[in-house]
Amino acid sequence: MIHNWIDFAQNSFYPRACLLCGQGGAKLDFCAACERDLPWNRHPCLHCAAPLPLDGSARICGACLRHPPVWQQAASPLRYAWPLDLLIQRFKFNADLATGRILGSLLANFLAADPEPRPEMLIPVPLHPTRLRERGFNQALELARPVARRLGVRLATGLCRRTRPTEVQSRLDHESRQRNMRGAFEITAPVAGLDLAIVDDVVTTGATVSALAARLRDAGAARIRVWTLARAAVN
Repeated sequence: MIHNWIDFAQNSFYPRACLLCGQGGAKLDFCAACERDLPWNRHPCLHCAAPLPLDGSARICGACLRHPPVWQQAASPLRYAWPLDLLIQRFKFNADLATGRILGSLLANFLAADPEPRPEMLIPVPLHPTRLRERGFNQALELARPVARRLGVRLATGLCRRTRPTEVQSRLDHESRQRNMRGAFEITAPVAGLDLAIVDDVVTTGATVSALAARLRDAGAARIRVWTLARAAVN
């Protein structure tokens, strides 16, 4: 009810403009046409949420058949494609926190519609202090904030840490990404028996979330989910 009144007040006194085309009257910061044109992940892999062919011929991607992921469940409402990729880059590399808030709300709305029981904690993928100082914010944390509020789940920011400054993953090939993330995380609080959800902006090869999920599993986490705004296609 509170969320409904807040939305009513914002729409009444501060009419929203579409984030993509600038048209006024948008309900969730996107006009109806631009919201339809977002690259929705209509047919995701049941294990890793990678986009699959829309003909429904496959339910699990080839990568998961060959090497099942560390986590038990993944969810990504969108594919990492135009124009979402531009919005994520604007948020992540231009410090556009307003865009980040909108994208976080989009992820929260998607997850709120899932009837699955909620996890006990949300874990935004941590940045190394050096990268955090450079960027000024952690994009995973900014996305996780509206998710935590909407779902009523605790946001755990001190449960793990980045042990060393890794290279930017987007500049590396698949094998280099795997090497880059080896030993990159440390669990700093008890997680045994907990149901946890890792939150990040994009999964491409899955190297980052796999490394963190493996640490959580080894520390005794009972269930691990991976929730991201977008999922890149599996090559």
